[in-house]
Amino acid sequence: MGNPLWGRYLRRLVVRITLWFLGITVGLTLLYTFLPVPITPLMIQRTWEQVWDSEREVRLDNYWVPLNELSPHLQLAVVCAEDQDFLEHEGFDFEAIEKAYKYNKTHKRKRGASTISQQTAKNVFLWPNRSWLRKGLEVYFTFLIETIWSKERIMSSYLNVIEFGDGIYGAEAASQYYFKKSAKNINRHEAALLASVLPNPLIYKVDQPSNDVRKRQQWILSQMRMWGGKIDYEDPNTPKKVGK
Repeated sequence: MGNPLWGRYLRRLVVRITLWFLGITVGLTLLYTFLPVPITPLMIQRTWEQVWDSEREVRLDNYWVPLNELSPHLQLAVVCAEDQDFLEHEGFDFEAIEKAYKYNKTHKRKRGASTISQQTAKNVFLWPNRSWLRKGLEVYFTFLIETIWSKERIMSSYLNVIEFGDGIYGAEAASQYYFKKSAKNINRHEAALLASVLPNPLIYKVDQPSNDVRKRQQWILSQMRMWGGKIDYEDPNTPKKVGK
């Protein structure tokens, strides 16, 4: 028989690790409810890659701004492009997940089904590599932010940390770099162009848009016109998904 003291020690260790994990993750989520996210794992990884790649410039541009300084056009554009049920779901779009699962079984080019909430959880708290561990933690952090944060805070965090180019993070840095203006002043076409390179801005370029990017920009603009107006966070039942 095994030593009962070791079993007791392991149980205590597991409990302590679990409590520490919960305390740190819930604490960080609460802290980020009102404080800007200073840096993300993706920013650190990209900077490290740049340091060791002689063909890439070492750049980390990120300027946090409040939601009211982020163009309503951009907020609408990313919802139309990435997650048209953003205001209605509680973090996960199970219909989209089912469709992506069926599609991926028969296609080599895989389709994702991550919501804006899931992308925010991944971008703020986690590393970008794909694994079951990271996916499980993504589910956990998505639940946390949907429970603790408002939809406005999720959108604000999403637009302030998401990658828009090599070393360019957040809408304000992207707007300043690509359009030489503040994020609150970008127009519908510029907003749709930024949204069109998501979620792979290292392949799709804002400043050198391919035909595919231009087609996606026009599609996003058409979705924005059909949606009409701007995102109404106070009444999630007003906007409806207009089709993908």
